[in-house]
Amino acid sequence: MTQASGTTAVNDLVGMAEDVEDIIYRLDPMDTWAFSTFKKKKATAIRHDWQQDALATPASNAKVEGDETGYTAVTPTEMFTNYTQISGKSVRITGTADAVRKYGRDEEFAYQIAKKGKEIKRDIETDILSSNASVAGNDSTPRKSAGFGAQVFRNKSAGAGSTEVLGIYTGGLFAGVTTVGAAGGALDEALLKTALGQAWADGGDPSNIVCGTFQKAKMATFAGAQKFAGVYNQTSRSAQGMVIGGIDLYISDFGEHKIRLSRYIDAKLVYCVDPEYVSLAWLRPIKYYPRAVTGDNQNGEILGEWTTVVDNVDAHAQIRSLATS
Repeated sequence: MTQASGTTAVNDLVGMAEDVEDIIYRLDPMDTWAFSTFKKKKATAIRHDWQQDALATPASNAKVEGDETGYTAVTPTEMFTNYTQISGKSVRITGTADAVRKYGRDEEFAYQIAKKGKEIKRDIETDILSSNASVAGNDSTPRKSAGFGAQVFRNKSAGAGSTEVLGIYTGGLFAGVTTVGAAGGALDEALLKTALGQAWADGGDPSNIVCGTFQKAKMATFAGAQKFAGVYNQTSRSAQGMVIGGIDLYISDFGEHKIRLSRYIDAKLVYCVDPEYVSLAWLRPIKYYPRAVTGDNQNGEILGEWTTVVDNVDAHAQIRSLATS
């Protein structure tokens, strides 16, 4: 069929209005568990120190009546150090960009500042859950806070065959990962129980297991979880059945452990966390700072200065270098 002669069609028009939805569909995954859950404390210097201690190993304790008191040297506390890290996001928008009519927002500057505020929170979450080494910094090198993975350097295990080496704490610095090798074997229940048992034996209560999607799905294949897979309601009910294909709680010999799914943890890691013994120390809480106007634009920056404090490194455990395929 052909168009009738003399017909004006849409392709002949000039000045057609745009059809743009007046909304911006933005993904905002803000489930920053560590940032939101870890205890908050105040830092007063760029170097933050803290001490940890432990009770002596319990033993049989009996004395002879009338025995003269004897003394042994006490075990000193351990001192740890971490450095505050400055995290920031900046925005510069011209006056014209703010003035023109836009879809989905009125002022470009306000929109971008709100967006950057969410981004900085996710950046900090990523650094908290990292294995970054601590860096004292200088005039040309930024200070860096050691991540949780670098601070939990005692209670650690790895997938079978892994060659990764996790650094220790020495010279006032957490060394982070000193040798990175190929991923090891798959996560299994024995590995998880070992990690939980290490933290529990040292006096911790690792009530939270933090991991990514792959390792969480792996936990759903543990023998104890499979009996719940495919559960459905009785046929006498009118509602549809329900299939349970994942787990969010693991019960071990050492207690109950909530499984926390994180978008920001390395896929090869599983952390066993006692929230009672981990904090964020803030030298400067996150705040918006307007900057001087140097032209026909508006400048601003969101800054926060913080450090991760694993109050007692022995209260936690981790499993590293796990297979992800």
